[in-house]
Amino acid sequence: MELLVEKIKNEGTVLSPSVLKVDSFLNHQIDPQLMQEIGKEFAERFADCGVTKILTIESSGIAPAVMAGLQMNVPVVFARKRKSLTLIDDLITASVYSFTKKEANEISVSKQYLSKNDRVLIIDDFLANGQAALGLAEIASKADASIAGIGIVIEKGFQDGGSLLRDKGYRVESLATICSLEEGIVRFDHTEEGKAELTR
Repeated sequence: MELLVEKIKNEGTVLSPSVLKVDSFLNHQIDPQLMQEIGKEFAERFADCGVTKILTIESSGIAPAVMAGLQMNVPVVFARKRKSLTLIDDLITASVYSFTKKEANEISVSKQYLSKNDRVLIIDDFLANGQAALGLAEIASKADASIAGIGIVIEKGFQDGGSLLRDKGYRVESLATICSLEEGIVRFDHTEEGKAELTR
């Protein structure tokens, strides 16, 4: 997606060789026009997969997931990281380890919203180590739902999450794949993004 790559080039900030800050348009402040285009792209890529539900995780996955759900005309379910007074019974849970926070969090979805009749598309904002996507896949599997694929806005191709998911047989579609953040430069996977790069 050229629009997404341009946003990363113009507004992304490299904080370290493993951390890219994109909170001006993706995971703090949100660019609605960009999200709409992201939703269209996911809808096109998974158009032939029979998706009945989109599954994501709060909070940064919600915006791209909702836009994809709008385009695909299917409901969006998001796994909660925090306990809720109204979400207490009949929960499907999974443990997700955060390498950033160095801790495991339990995520949960009500059994009411996923079933064996669902074909689930998992969507998230970033793919690094793959733990969030694996947790969502575990929840879908516990609900006996089938998994159509995994849609990622930005994949850190230099970390092992993408390989981990693909080795498990999941179809992973990433809209922008970054192959390096070394020396403060964003380098994209040349097979997808050409030779675009950004110096910060």
